[in-house]
Amino acid sequence: QVQLVESGGRLVQAGGSLRLSCAASGRTSSTYAMGWFRQAPGKAREFVSGLSRNDGTYYADSVKGRFTISRDNAKNTVYLQMNGLKPEDTAVYYCALDLTYFSPSYRSYEYDYWGQGTQVTVSS
Repeated sequence: QVQLVESGGRLVQAGGSLRLSCAASGRTSSTYAMGWFRQAPGKAREFVSGLSRNDGTYYADSVKGRFTISRDNAKNTVYLQMNGLKPEDTAVYYCALDLTYFSPSYRSYEYDYWGQGTQVTVSS
């Protein structure tokens, strides 16, 4: 069993920065592919960024160059550094863990465990 807990979301002005954290317990996050997704009101959950098992990084085009994903194995924590935030980044952000694949999937249904989400609100 795996538990994922996100933190770091809050209200921020456009152009600002946030760092989201996803702490894993039960099984270390270092062994598995991890993903960050987000879901805005009335919209489908979408892939934001992911880490492969060997820490290869993946980004949605909408966040490439602004967001950075990383992992601290000693803390069993995955981070999402978000710079240059825009109002369209407003959403609940979720981290997810995939037990099966080497690389992070863009499809949310392929993940096995999810956190509860953290709200990011970007004001214009």
